[in-house]
Amino acid sequence: MENYKELLSPLNTEHFKLKNKVVMAPLTRSRSTAGHIPTDIMIQYYGERAGAGLIITEGTSPSLNGVGYPRIPGIYSREQVKAWTPVATAVHKNGGKIFMQLMHSGRISHPDNMSDDAVVFAPSAIRPEETKMYVDGKGELPIPEPTAMSVEDIEHTIEEYVTAAKNAIEAGFDGVEVHSANGYLLDQFLNTGTNKRDDNYGGSVENRCRFTLEVTQRVVAALGKERVGIRLSPNGAMNDLGPFDSQKETFDYLSAKLEEIAPVYIHLVNHESMGAPGLPADIKKNIRDRFSGLLILSGGYDAAKANQDLIDKKGDLVAFGRNFIANPDLVKRFKENASLNDPNPDTFYTPGKEGYIDYPTLEEQKDNA
Repeated sequence: MENYKELLSPLNTEHFKLKNKVVMAPLTRSRSTAGHIPTDIMIQYYGERAGAGLIITEGTSPSLNGVGYPRIPGIYSREQVKAWTPVATAVHKNGGKIFMQLMHSGRISHPDNMSDDAVVFAPSAIRPEETKMYVDGKGELPIPEPTAMSVEDIEHTIEEYVTAAKNAIEAGFDGVEVHSANGYLLDQFLNTGTNKRDDNYGGSVENRCRFTLEVTQRVVAALGKERVGIRLSPNGAMNDLGPFDSQKETFDYLSAKLEEIAPVYIHLVNHESMGAPGLPADIKKNIRDRFSGLLILSGGYDAAKANQDLIDKKGDLVAFGRNFIANPDLVKRFKENASLNDPNPDTFYTPGKEGYIDYPTLEEQKDNA
């Protein structure tokens, strides 16, 4: 533990207490049923990873219209709430905390992954040109042109976020993370490449940030600020989006307004480790300076770099992604300075147990040695 003392030490703030500063990042795993209902193997998957101070679930749709990928879970039906409940219970039983990430995919979707009455929404009717969508039994298909949202659609979607957030708390979760990153719906409104609107939700920095801020404000009002975080990806390149001219001004304004709303954390994504442009230092610094809540760092971290960035006060918590896929006991391995299992990308999104709950723990490896 002495090797990563800062990373493995508890976080104690007035409104947020964690047993360590390790966060399990949200990871799409596509293990739900065709009806977007969590499955029993998800209970074991999340429960085994409760060594993290905080778990953030895979992106979970707040509505029928928010479903993008095949077999991702939702939190908009009674069946989904019931199926998620033992997941939260398993994490709490093992001493962890868990937030549910609310992810509306927006235009990153395909009708064949959605129910018949669902709509592929976006800020503007602009089809992703480079991104395709996998559909079970059909492979990767071109994404169709989305439907531009009306103001009424936007208001209805905000209400869906609030209902989904309440459903997550009912299922036993400690809070929710509003996903406004990685090219999904809220990020599509922030980015000038996908938002060509000329109403109160498009054009100026203030207007493009409005939807994200309204969702966050309403969810905070419903749950309390200590139960709400938000994820952002400035300069990110994902899902047919990339850096844009006014991004510095956009995220400066957004972080200042988030300071007023006061969610418990901002989860900041850096896509550089995936070959995308890095997070500009000035944007990162301005978010850190303008927002007094907790800052979660993420993007290709190992334990040593995470520990050093925490020592240097660059953030308050650090999220780990792929290492948690392959190492259910990742925190124990950090403590013992043990080697890590390598994840298998071929099973990241496949259905079933393989590549999901069959990675060995350190104890299992020792027993089989």
